[in-house]
Amino acid sequence: MYLDSEVKKEFFTKFGKSEKDTGSIEGQIAMFSFRITHLTDHLKANRKDFSTQRALIRLVGKRRSLLDYLKSKDIERYRAIVKELSLRR
Repeated sequence: MYLDSEVKKEFFTKFGKSEKDTGSIEGQIAMFSFRITHLTDHLKANRKDFSTQRALIRLVGKRRSLLDYLKSKDIERYRAIVKELSLRR
């Protein structure tokens, strides 16, 4: 599987406070970004997979909501995560 527990620990260690802190906003945004890139690559090969397309749109919305929340709470953390993940904002 593309998203196993080792990959998750790696993301939360890098972007969150620790590998056990799975609720950190930065860690969740990083995980959503990883999943979004994976689904985007899948959709490039399988253009008619509409259920994956719907899941991708939902994930982008969830990531957008988390980014908006982070922007309203702490603008410096927001800028850091956007720069580190190289998101278009």
